Parts: sequence; C-alpha cells; structure tokens
Amino acid sequence: MVRNSEMEIADLYELSPMQQGMLFHSLYSPNAEVYVEQRTCRITGKLNVSAFRQAWQQVVDRHPVLRTGFVWELEKPLQVVFQQATLPWIEQDWRSFSPIDQTSKLEAFLQYDRSQGFDLNQAPLMRCSLLQVDIEAYDFVWTHHHLLMDGWCNAILLKEVLTCYEAIDQDRSILLAPPVPFRNYITWIQEQDFAQAEQFWRQNLAGFSTPIDLPIDRAQRSTHKIGQCDRQQIQFDSIFTQALQTFAQQHHLTLNTLIQGAWAILLSRYVDRADILFGATVSGRPPNLAGVESIIGLFINTLPVRVDVLPEADLVPWLQQLQSQQIERESFAYSALTDIQIWSEMPPGTPLFSTLLVFENYPTSIETALQNWPSSLQISQSRGFDQTNYPLTLSVIPGECLRLHIDYDHDRFTSDSIDRLLKHLQTILTGMLTQPRLGDLPLLTEAEQAQFIAWNQTQQNWPQNSIVPLFEAQVERTPDAVAVQTCGSAVVSENQHFSYRELNAKANQLARYLKTYGIQPGSIVGICLDRTPTLIVSLLAVLKAGAAYVPLDPRYPTDRLTQMLHGVSIVLGKKIDQTVEAIDVENLQIEGDSTNLNQSIFSDQSAYIIYTSGSTGQPKGVLVSHSALANYVQAAIEKFELKSSDRVLQFASISFDAAAEEIYPTLLSGATLILRADEMISTSDRFLKACQDLRVTVLDLPTAYWHQLVQELPQFPSSLRLVVIGGESVSSACLAKWHQQTNIRLINTYGLTETTIVSTWRELQASIGNRFDRSACSQHTNLHP
Repeated sequence: MVRNSEMEIADLYELSPMQQGMLFHSLYSPNAEVYVEQRTCRITGKLNVSAFRQAWQQVVDRHPVLRTGFVWELEKPLQVVFQQATLPWIEQDWRSFSPIDQTSKLEAFLQYDRSQGFDLNQAPLMRCSLLQVDIEAYDFVWTHHHLLMDGWCNAILLKEVLTCYEAIDQDRSILLAPPVPFRNYITWIQEQDFAQAEQFWRQNLAGFSTPIDLPIDRAQRSTHKIGQCDRQQIQFDSIFTQALQTFAQQHHLTLNTLIQGAWAILLSRYVDRADILFGATVSGRPPNLAGVESIIGLFINTLPVRVDVLPEADLVPWLQQLQSQQIERESFAYSALTDIQIWSEMPPGTPLFSTLLVFENYPTSIETALQNWPSSLQISQSRGFDQTNYPLTLSVIPGECLRLHIDYDHDRFTSDSIDRLLKHLQTILTGMLTQPRLGDLPLLTEAEQAQFIAWNQTQQNWPQNSIVPLFEAQVERTPDAVAVQTCGSAVVSENQHFSYRELNAKANQLARYLKTYGIQPGSIVGICLDRTPTLIVSLLAVLKAGAAYVPLDPRYPTDRLTQMLHGVSIVLGKKIDQTVEAIDVENLQIEGDSTNLNQSIFSDQSAYIIYTSGSTGQPKGVLVSHSALANYVQAAIEKFELKSSDRVLQFASISFDAAAEEIYPTLLSGATLILRADEMISTSDRFLKACQDLRVTVLDLPTAYWHQLVQELPQFPSSLRLVVIGGESVSSACLAKWHQQTNIRLINTYGLTETTIVSTWRELQASIGNRFDRSACSQHTNLHP
C-alpha cells in the first residue's frame, strides 16, 4: 500500500464535534479497540471474489471520508482527504480446517483484527477480510474506525457495495448518483451560533456539579481509561415490544423517550438522587442540510441529558416534557462535548457522565441491507462489535422484538450487577404500562421481591412481637456474661462492666420508677444521655414500661433538641426545656424490685421515634413499632451472624438509626456491647489501637469514616471479623484497597456491594414508590437505610 505521505492531498478541513472527542479518546486510551467498529457475516453462494473486492474499492474511491486520515500535532486537529487510498484486503483459505476449528479460528482472528486498531493518520481507516471456509462459503469481516462514519451509514454503504458488485459482476456500468461530501456538514457547523449554544448549555447544566456514581461501579471516580469490555443483553418478546410501542403512540411519544425516561428513573433509584445526568447520542443530521440523509460520515454526537425524577410526578406528562426537552436539546446538537464540559459547573477533569444511552434508530438497518443482496448469495450469521470510551453503554435496538444490550468495563462492573440492572430496567418499563406516577413504578423483579420478603419474614421464629421478652430470655441464658462494657473516657473515668443480670435488674428498677411518673403504654420519654451504661439501661427501661423513647444526642444544638420534644412527657438525662421535666438518671439511686415487669406490649405499639432533618430542614419524627424493631433485630443477627463471643462497638450517635442496629442485635445474641469513647476517634491510629485493645470483632461505621480508615491505616485489628458500612455510596478505590489488605467480611447496607443481599433498603423503598412507612417494618425490614 502506498504511504499517505507520498499521496496527493485532495482536501483538508476541521473535525466535527464527535470526531474531536473520538480522536482524543482514541489517542488517550491504551485499549486499541476503543471506537473500532467490526462487522462479520457468512456469505454463501457463487461469490465473484474479484468483483467483490473491486466493489469495496469503488466505494472508497467514491467517498472522500473513506480516504481520510487525521493529523493532530497542529494548533487544532484536521482531517486530510487523500486523492486515492488502497483498501487493505486480506484473503485466507480455511477449507482444510474442521467447522469447529474454523469457529475458534474466526474468534481469534476477530480479536486479533480489533487489537490492531488503526494508525489514524494513514488512510483508509478501514479494511476487509475474506476467509473461505467451504467451496461456496466465506466469512467476511469489515473493520473500520468510528471516526469515519456512524451506524446510519452502514446500510447506505452496503447498498452501494451491492450496486457496484452487481455492475462489475455483470460487466455493466455503475450507476450511482454523485455523493454529497462530508465536508458540506463541516461547513454547516462553522455557520452555527455557538454563543447561543453556550447560553443554552450553561442554563441547562446550572447547579449540576456532582457526578452520578453508580453504587455498583467498583472503580475510582478519577479513572477514565476503559479496559476490556463485556456485553450482556436482554430481548423482549414481540407482545411486550408492541405494548411499549402502542403506549408510546397513544401518548404521542417516541420509543426513545420511553427508554430515556426508564433509564433516568433507574439511575435515580440506584443513586437516590432526583437530579440525574447521563449521556445520549443523537443523529446530528441537520434537516436543512441538502442531501444529509445520504452522506457518509460521522454525524452522531453525544449530549448530556439532565432529568428531574420526581416521585410525585405523573408519568405521561413527565415523559412528554422529557420529549420536549429532547427536541430543544437537539437544536444544539452541533455542540462539542468538550465545550459543554467547559460550560458546565463540573470540576475540571471530572466527566459529566459515565453512562451512555444509544438508541439505534436508522432509516435502514444493516440486516435489511444485507437481505437485499443478490439472490445467488445468502447472508447469515451477521453480527457486530463496537466499543465506546464509556464504562457503561446501554444500546437500544428497535425491531419486532426490542433488544437492549449493555457494554461494560468488566474491571468496574460485575456480570451479576449488569444482569440485575437490565432486569430492573425491564421491570420499570413494564410498570410504565400500568402505573400513573413515577413513585409507583417498581424496580425489583418479582423474584427479588419474593426473596426479600422471605428473608425478612421473621415473625414465625419470633412469637413475641417485642424485643423486651427476647432480651429477658437472653438474660436467662447468659446472666453472668458481660452485656455492656465502657472504655475510659471524659464521661466514664474507668472501664465499667455490666452483666446481663445487672443490666436487666437496673432496667427493671428504672422502668418501675418511671411508672411512678405516670409513664405507661402510649407515653413518650426523651433520652438525652452520653454514651454510658445508664443510656442502655434507660433505653431498655422505657421499652419495658411499654412506652416509646425519643433518642436525643446531647451534642445537638438546644434549638434542635427542643423541636424534637413534641409529645415527650419526661426526659431522662440533660435538661433541655423548662416545660419538660428531666430526671438525672446518672446520679439516681433506685432500690426495690428488680424482677421483670411482664408489661403487655402489642406489636403495633411504638418502640421509639427517630427524627430526620425532613425535606424542609425541620426535624421530622418517624415511629418505629415493636414488631418492626423485633424483625429488624433478627434480620441483623442472622445477616451479621452474631454470636455470644462477639464484641460489638457502639459507634453511632444515639439519634441515628444505626445505633439500634448496634445495640439490640448485640444484646439479643448474648454478645458484649462496647460503648465508644469520643477520644477513640481523635486519630485513625488511636481508633485502631483502641479496637485492638478492646478485642472488637464487629464494627458498624459510617461509610465516610470507613473511607478514612482504609486510606490511612495499613491494617485492621486482628480480632475484627466483620465491618458493616452504610449511609452513602462506597469509593471503589477504597473497596479495592480493602480487599487487597484484608479478608475481613464487609457488608454495605447502602449499595449492592454485598452480593448476598439481593435488595437494599433503597431498592425496597423505591419498589414501593418511596412511600415507605416504618410501621410496615414488621413485614419489610432491612438493615438501616
């Protein structure tokens, strides 16, 4: 082949927006397969090999873009069109190999062919291979770089190859209209109003500065290089496909809008955010450009799609608004993604999005084009390969049976998580046909819901619907075991130990004392104490009296604590408000009956009231029933495999739900609850040493603090067997480092990291429309949200 440096240059012009991005990523990526497009098929019949080769060369000669190379070591990258370029053509005879060997050789050949990539400044960035497997059978491989053309062009090009082949084979003239050059599109782009585009994108992306990090993504946010990709797909039957198409038509929607809406909802549920951003490809072919529908070249562009996913929104109007926004967005489809990134508020170096949606809506599919080849030739086993620079790409292929496939970086996503994601997307699409509100759309599959409910149906093993008799039964089993232990702190000057017998006796005495203040079922008692044994005694005493408690962290501002006193009869501990009496239980000496009270407690009675900040910033109380707490505790004991030999650190603020996850499972399994001192967390090293000295076996930590420990500590205590984290998504870098450092079991109650958890709290919450009521916890209980 003649080197391009020796060839005559026919034209020189700038790149389209998408070409600019692809060139950058192609040069940046260590993976030669990025943006390499490959098609293969089996040709059976009397193929005129010489005419076939000439036909492909004729097409290269016709279209300037197919004789194009790229130069980038200039002020701006340019594409160079050469007067001529010889198409690389490979022919091999595999007839001596068995069909099985031919199949394996083909796969190896395809892989090798892709791995060769292309020298981007050498035209043409395309090659063909014809592998003869029988007397009248060939495997044909067509490989090109995506810089040259998009999927729209495939059918156009194959149709031209067919026309040229038939003319050459029959020794007649080739009759094809002169092609419209791709340069016309570049000229059109240069005439557009980029100031108006900048204004649009700045407004569209205003306020969006935090990327969407999927909890199933195992990589660091800073990792942009794409490794080896795998693919999984799902195909809907014709009945379901028709149902989706009918729904779309009835509401004047496109199928593309329906898929985009479902994808936005899925991302929103996965990351627990309403403000969602992902990438989507658009055809990019301006209708006012003459002959645009037949031009060979790269028109598609990738644009950010920003969507507000509001659970209370009605589905159809929301989808119609999404479609209107899509039409407006495509008016500025000529904008380069690199410019949009600059116009956004995303920090420099942070990609706008890491997931891409591609809807392959072409006028003529490649399969249809292949079917129109001469009757003397049969085309079969057609398939393709392509790879973007995004770690997760969802492609939608419409047809009689709608097909979705996801290409994903297998270093960042597991096959199980992608399989689950596809099924969740199908569940959302199914729900769209019947559910009128976004918040009512399900996420979990029927199998996941059944498994989740089965895992949480704990009442059959716990006839009592309260933790009180369960704790008292544990006291009978291990009366002398250490229930609560302190570690010296500013509040507790030395280590203290309470046996199960002592803890139960003190709780019984305090419960009787509370009754003298009129505390009974239905009463609400505030508990505002530091992390001392008296705190645990007080929690149990209120429950034993049949009342409900409100956990109040004494470190909270007084104004906030005062707002949380609604309905509170009395406070144990710190005086908060002059209108509510407080009992100094730390210094209270109680004598008398220490036997169990046998107070009747019903399953729907409130055990405690937990306060959240609320959507308005005002504290919002949520009731947790006794049956909910009992089920919650058993679920945690089973999931954490707690034993009487365990030593669990009580880390969380008493005002957080996580505190209940630490305290009650520990006390109902006969283990030891160790009350953390504030001094323990002054440094990571100090925390490590304290956990080692205290022989802690189980830690329940906020994810952010776990991140800090993983980054700062070379190892964890040898006594530790389990770490539970939750509250936010996990850094993939920390997760990778954790698994390199230790074999300690890690359970993430926030995302999907623990593969044995089929459904997380957030998935369950999403599946019932974000209308989760903790009174339902007796049937649906997970680890803390």
